[in-house]
Amino acid sequence: MKWDWSTVGDFMPEFWDGVVVTLQALVLGSLIAFALGLVWALAQRSSLKVVSWPVTAITEFIRNTPLLVQLFFIFYVLPEWGLTLSALATGVLGLGLHYSTYTAEVYRAGIDGVPVGQWEAATALNLPRTRTWTVVILPQALRRVVPALGNYVIAMLKDSPMLMTIGVLEMLGRARQFGSQTFQMNEPIVIVGIAFIVIAYPASLLLRALERRLAR
Repeated sequence: MKWDWSTVGDFMPEFWDGVVVTLQALVLGSLIAFALGLVWALAQRSSLKVVSWPVTAITEFIRNTPLLVQLFFIFYVLPEWGLTLSALATGVLGLGLHYSTYTAEVYRAGIDGVPVGQWEAATALNLPRTRTWTVVILPQALRRVVPALGNYVIAMLKDSPMLMTIGVLEMLGRARQFGSQTFQMNEPIVIVGIAFIVIAYPASLLLRALERRLAR
């Protein structure tokens, strides 16, 4: 297959459309992962076994099954049960649900890392349990876990090409579509690869700087 960079101009509109879709899936998926992960983490700490055990089982099952299988299940199986989602909605939900089980572990570690004295101080002040969590525990825990959460955002970015398998035309999906139409695969694939580096590498540097700042 020959290289022909004259086709790059034709690919760029498709590429930017793919960038928009990728970022949409990444941002929305991250929001779901962050919010749902915190719910999982708090539920797992519940003193009620009827709550903590099922949640632990669910998160372990999701964490130990491939993201691709989960995407196929949401997109192809759930419609048989009356729940039909668009390809992009499926991708967002799949990414968010899958990575929520990892962020749950991050939150758990952050909460466990809060000194016991903070819990004892809240008890001594007779703070309500809700206020103890929202004012004392969670602010300290979240400060510890921000860099780790950011690492999962980067991992989610690198997994976003899997959405192509259910028809979401993100960056790599656009490149494959363009290549199948023009029989020029090299150039669009190279452009997409560079785009991933341009997005992910500065983000990783920012996370390192943030981690150093929070460690002070």
